[in-house]
Amino acid sequence: MLTDADKSLINALKENARLSVSDLSRKLALSRSTIQNRLARLESSGVITGYSVKLSEAYLQNRVSAHVSIKVKQKLTTQTNVELKRFTAITQLYAISGEYDLIAIVEEESLEQLSHTLDLIGNLEGVERTTSSVILETKFNR
Repeated sequence: MLTDADKSLINALKENARLSVSDLSRKLALSRSTIQNRLARLESSGVITGYSVKLSEAYLQNRVSAHVSIKVKQKLTTQTNVELKRFTAITQLYAISGEYDLIAIVEEESLEQLSHTLDLIGNLEGVERTTSSVILETKFNR
């Protein structure tokens, strides 16, 4: 179970995972040793599994993204998931309920590259059909 201090620490790291222990200590009004101990506990318990890069809006504005709904042949689900994981343009892949089985978030540098990637995804052996929606604007991202 997470304490309020743990949740505050996680939220601070979500805003900026590069904050030093000293900065986190000042921001959360907790001692450095408390911050270090909480981080160690959150990491060892698997709550925090790593730290990542958050890209700037300016950089992302120059990229093209799409949500791709994917219908998969059931007998080829595992194989299809492995193949989809090889696409570096797929930043996220979700199993969903409903008519489609998966939603992929695909990011490319141009519409031409996005179209090419969508063709490659659609031509995978386990993929029955896809439907794509190009993201026009991100209103917010947490």
